[in-house]
Amino acid sequence: MFVDTAKVFIQAGKGGNGNVGFRREIYVDKGGPDGGNGGKGGDVIFEASENVNTLIDFRYKPELKAQPGQNGAGQKKQGRSGEDFVVKVPMGTLVRRNGEVIADLTEDGQRVVIAKGGDGGFGNAHFKSSVRQTPRIAELGEVGETFEAELELKLLADVGLVGFPNAGKSTFLSVVSNARPEIADYAFTTLTPNLGVADVDDGSLLIADIPGLIEGASEGKGLGDAFLRHVERTAVLLHMIDAYTDDIATAYTTIRNELSQYSAELITRPEVVALTKAEGLDDEMIQMQVEAVRAVAGEKAEVFAISSSAHKGITEVLRALRIKVQAARNVEKEMDEVDNDTVVISLSEKQISDSWSVAKDDETGHFVVTGDKVEKFARRTDFDNYEGVNRLRDIMKKLGVSHELNRAGAVGDSIIEIAGHEFPLLEQ
Repeated sequence: MFVDTAKVFIQAGKGGNGNVGFRREIYVDKGGPDGGNGGKGGDVIFEASENVNTLIDFRYKPELKAQPGQNGAGQKKQGRSGEDFVVKVPMGTLVRRNGEVIADLTEDGQRVVIAKGGDGGFGNAHFKSSVRQTPRIAELGEVGETFEAELELKLLADVGLVGFPNAGKSTFLSVVSNARPEIADYAFTTLTPNLGVADVDDGSLLIADIPGLIEGASEGKGLGDAFLRHVERTAVLLHMIDAYTDDIATAYTTIRNELSQYSAELITRPEVVALTKAEGLDDEMIQMQVEAVRAVAGEKAEVFAISSSAHKGITEVLRALRIKVQAARNVEKEMDEVDNDTVVISLSEKQISDSWSVAKDDETGHFVVTGDKVEKFARRTDFDNYEGVNRLRDIMKKLGVSHELNRAGAVGDSIIEIAGHEFPLLEQ
């Protein structure tokens, strides 16, 4: 079964907790703190693979969870980091989080960290200093990133076949490649996209056949709306029209309109037009149909009359396609070189900001503090340990948060909210 969309629940591993411990050995008095740090939680990583061609596995396994990190231990033993969870996905997979694209996997072997595991908490040995020789503070491990992701597969191909149902697209693909799509003499024989590799001269073309389009496909009619995404990444379109069509110019413009309605960029894609099933037409009739297409497509439009069953005109079409594909790929390469600093960055890879803000909740009277860095410290604080909470208060002072809280009207017993935790501004 071909599946090109899926929703999955992703959970990176939680970091291990730091340990509060003190060296205890015979003949060693007051050995000092030796609590180790917790291990980092495992990441969830997506890897593009040419050996995977559908998202169906995610329908049966909608939860992807990485291992948590282990807790630290005495003798400064650091907890083991959780193993990363590497997930194979098809090339051409888009990953969205809350509608925002966080990964676009287009090359075989490409890896992207989709969800980052939580950092492990520091043990009390980390906090030892000349003025604090017996710290009883240890941090909690951070929770790994957790969210629902939307996956969308867009086939990567050199050529995309478009046209009305029963225009001969699947027959063409079966003749020029080893693909074996279902072929029959009725509309909508093709229900899922098919891929095939066509050899031409000393090269090859990867061709994608999608279900036929009808008028209104871009608005959801027929099957085209569900599969038009698969021609978005093709370099060239091969527009196939039944040569026996009465009004061939209208047939051409109808499909072009559906492409433009779906994506304004698709209408600018390089194109070759093939009039199919031409084995039963004489040269005069074929020329008349070709001229009718050029009247609406432009005099420079490349229009070929072909017969897949008779293998007529196939090589000429493939050669024309290859020339256009090579030209399109060269343009893409030049654009990549110019825009090589523009990349898709996972949310997991964004830098932690030092900025923060303070706001008073009029309903509860609490003061809510937000900001990447201060929230990170709060998540790692053990609020059952008064020394740990006091350390968070010290961090807030250094960041200037406490001063801003005082300016906003917070006093000693005012309740502060950070990262879902509540505590008084000053120790009671």
